Amino acid sequence: MSANNALHIAVLGGDGIGPEVMAPALEVLRKIEATTDLKFRFTDAPAGANNYLATGKSMPDSTVKLCDEADAILLGACGLPSVRYPDNTEIMPQVELRFHFDLYAGVRPARLIPGVPSPIVGADQRGIDLVVIRESTEGLFASMGKGVVTDTEARETLVITRKTSERLFEFSFRLAERRKARGRANGGLTCVDKANVFKAFAFFREMFDDAARRHPDVKADRLYVDACSALLVKRPWDFDVMVMENMFGDILSDMTAGLIGGMGMAPSADIGDRHAVFQPCHGTAPDIMGQGKANPTGMILSVAMMLDWLADKHGLESAAEAGERIERAVDKAYADGIKPMEFGGSNGTNDIAKAVLAAL
Repeated sequence: MSANNALHIAVLGGDGIGPEVMAPALEVLRKIEATTDLKFRFTDAPAGANNYLATGKSMPDSTVKLCDEADAILLGACGLPSVRYPDNTEIMPQVELRFHFDLYAGVRPARLIPGVPSPIVGADQRGIDLVVIRESTEGLFASMGKGVVTDTEARETLVITRKTSERLFEFSFRLAERRKARGRANGGLTCVDKANVFKAFAFFREMFDDAARRHPDVKADRLYVDACSALLVKRPWDFDVMVMENMFGDILSDMTAGLIGGMGMAPSADIGDRHAVFQPCHGTAPDIMGQGKANPTGMILSVAMMLDWLADKHGLESAAEAGERIERAVDKAYADGIKPMEFGGSNGTNDIAKAVLAAL
């Protein structure tokens, strides 16, 4: 933190609905600032497809420098389907930041808020409260921009390293322990892989087993990704924390978001040893941009995750309490009848923001 004890937050609004959901999230932080001893300093920075159109770069060096110096990074959403690199891939500074700052732990909570519809029968009674931890710098994504394409075939390479996997598993077991201590869940951790087919995943599982022996208080399970997928849509309440390779996590985290009402409800974080980026799981949704329809809940809950991470990083108990306050405020807003448009309701960005701010 800086000398004036304010937490410096880099703010990357991005493209599409990114700036629209960022605005209420910052309002929430300003209300937290007004009602606690926490202080924030926000610095806006460009990143995304629009910046690429204007400058030929996904983000300037000044944005990367700001992110390096800030206490945390908030990101709305980046990329537009119509804006592409010459190789036809999308502009994704959020992914570039993962590699630049070695943000190996992609944390994707999926908690069903009371009053929010789930497609899973029984979820309203049993509840859903799980976390997908997606390794975010290796796996199949290590091949991003490096694939080989010829006239007859295309190849991408999956990479799993000991250094990253061991840090990932330590992070995952610690998170399972923290959730158990807080009474959030049963303290279980499931390794999701395809170790019965690929040597790389057998290697992944071996390192998971080694970590499990160092954390005997955490119930450690192993599941193949196909079996895990089937169980998630039958009994999601049986899961606590799950850890997996990058591409598996990319897919399953979207599926778990679908279990709790959709992408608009899902927060996320990409966390490394020193830096962390917090953003909603959803994309830029250009089809609803500028119409006031965007659901800011995922962004607001990402702010709550940021405060919890800052609390752990700096020993700020008030930040952890503020994060919990935000979660309770979101719960109250939905319990009082807020219904976003993606659920067939009439409440847009402003309605949801006002309800959460009032509950704070």
